Amino acid sequence: MRVLGQLRKHPKITTTVFHMNDKYVIKFEAGPMEQTFKLSQDQVSGLEGIDKMITEDFVKQVILRFNEMHLSFEALKN
Repeated sequence: MRVLGQLRKHPKITTTVFHMNDKYVIKFEAGPMEQTFKLSQDQVSGLEGIDKMITEDFVKQVILRFNEMHLSFEALKN
């Protein structure tokens, strides 16, 4: 797996794009949690295409999922 770069989509979330086996892997990280999405390389044209594809609305959905993940994890501790 090769790192293509990082995208600056949100100040508290790290977004890293990888290339592996004719696929792009987009990984969002926030604290101990991560979300990954895979795309075939023929669906988008490189890092610049991925950057354009990830909209503000999509990032808001990622943040909502992180919040849900956090609540689920915290419920395990109780």
